Amino acid sequence: MKKILLGAGAIAVVAVLAGCASKPAALPTQTGVDLQKYTGVWHEQARLPNSFQKHCAGDVQAEYSLNTDGTLKVVNQCRESDGSMKRAEAVGRLAESGPQADPAKLEVRFAPAWTSWLPMVWGDYWILRLDDDYSYSLVGTPDRKYLWVLTRDKNADGQRVQALLDYAGTLGFPVEEVIRSN
Repeated sequence: MKKILLGAGAIAVVAVLAGCASKPAALPTQTGVDLQKYTGVWHEQARLPNSFQKHCAGDVQAEYSLNTDGTLKVVNQCRESDGSMKRAEAVGRLAESGPQADPAKLEVRFAPAWTSWLPMVWGDYWILRLDDDYSYSLVGTPDRKYLWVLTRDKNADGQRVQALLDYAGTLGFPVEEVIRSN
C-alpha cells in the first residue's frame, strides 16, 4: 500500500510540474487586419500593469504610422504624476515574414537600431480583437503578460471596453489585475 501511495504521489508531482512547464494555449488574433487603417492615434483605456509604464499617471496614447520600408513607426507617450509628458519611440514589424504573414502579429523594438538583430529586443504586439471601424482594439502578448485596450477616442464607452476585457479573460489573461487608464 505504501508503494502505491508513493507511486501516486510521484505521478501527481510530475503532472503538476508538467502543467507548470506547458506552453499557454494558442492565442487567436484578429483576421483581416489592414495596417494602413490601424495607423493613427490610439488612447489607452486599460492595461495589465507593467514595469515600463509604471511612471504613467494618465493621458496614455500611442501613434502608429507606416514607414516606406513596410515597418511601423511607434510613438508612445503619457503624462507623468508631475504633469510632464514622457515619450518613447519604437519600430514595429511583422512577426512573421512571407506572403502568408499575419498582419495582426507584430513585434516592437524600443532598443537602438544596432540591436535589432537580437531577438530579445523585440516584444510581441498581437492585435487580438479590432472593431470593424477600427475604433476599439484589444492588444496582447501570447504569454498573457501584457494586455491593452485602445480606442480612437480619449473617452471610450465603458461597456465596450469591458466587453473587450471580458473577451481577454476567456483567452486566459488575468483581467482582474487590469488598471483602468485616466
